[in-house]
Amino acid sequence: MQNKTENAPVAWQMNCPVSLPANADCVTLAHGEGGRLSRKLVQERIVRVLKNEYLVALNDAAQLPEIRGPVALTTDSFVVSPLFFPGGDIGSLAVFGTVNDLAVSGAKPLWLTLSLIMEEGLPLVILDRILESIAKAAEATNVKIVAGDTKVVPRGAADGLFINTAGVGELISPIPPGPATLQEQDELIVSGPIGRHGIAVLAVREELGLEPQPRSDCGSLLRPVQCLRNEMGDQIRCLRDATRGGVAAVLHEWAEACELTLSIDERSIPVSPDVRGVCELLGLDALHVANEGTMVIAVKQGAAAAALKVLHSLPETAGALLIGTVTPRGIAPVTVRRTLGPEQPLDDPLGSPLPRIC
Repeated sequence: MQNKTENAPVAWQMNCPVSLPANADCVTLAHGEGGRLSRKLVQERIVRVLKNEYLVALNDAAQLPEIRGPVALTTDSFVVSPLFFPGGDIGSLAVFGTVNDLAVSGAKPLWLTLSLIMEEGLPLVILDRILESIAKAAEATNVKIVAGDTKVVPRGAADGLFINTAGVGELISPIPPGPATLQEQDELIVSGPIGRHGIAVLAVREELGLEPQPRSDCGSLLRPVQCLRNEMGDQIRCLRDATRGGVAAVLHEWAEACELTLSIDERSIPVSPDVRGVCELLGLDALHVANEGTMVIAVKQGAAAAALKVLHSLPETAGALLIGTVTPRGIAPVTVRRTLGPEQPLDDPLGSPLPRIC
């Protein structure tokens, strides 16, 4: 007998785009035991949707073609709650988040692995919807999911679904040299309005009832990074997607690496009205709120105008702005000139004000 949805946690259904009939089939512990139900789950639900020449073999390890040159490898885990939010879901988030990490590291993403940790009682229609989202995101970024794993944990242990990924990409020269190479007067850019992902997840989770609902920026940075690199070459110092800890966390990591001060101007930082309103209401700083399709870019002195021209030509980054410069080490690693008042230190995030957003 399959478990049904009578006792399914509300969080699974929050903002869910599919209706859940009362008698919907659900994941059972038997789906994780390696037997007939496990094979059926993998073959009829997962491989059917994510099908490619590497995955269909169902080997213990994917046999991949040779890459000539250096390789980038990243891994990530996704535990966002709820599973669905305006602008995305845990599936698209897992693919875009992994692809973005490879892209900003100077790599062309090629292959992903996908591990699903499912909770007993997860409705299979929700799993199907998330797998469809994964497939669409993979197709949009031209990556293939070549290996994976499934596990089932007892009811109440995983908020429905956790996802772990690994990503492999081919490093393409010139590789951005990284934050340790930042120099005085280098320029700092953000690729679009900040804080959208964290606020979108918060608004759904806490049922704030905002209309229209804030929408996550969950999406691929692959095309903007490729276009920037093609046009700017070695004018780019470093790039980083501003996920947990937001823009503030990126700036502090870079300041620590270069031992200079990164100075930004609050008036230049793009923040959408809905994000600004929620932050003011709850006492949050948008600089500390997570993004999932927005990056921070550092370019050499005088190169910001050319970089912004490239970014403004793309719909994903049409809202990019120059937000600051690198200066000699001063009163703090990172400073911000607020709208009213003098320049002041920008705190390094000690912990996430919005947990479980990725």
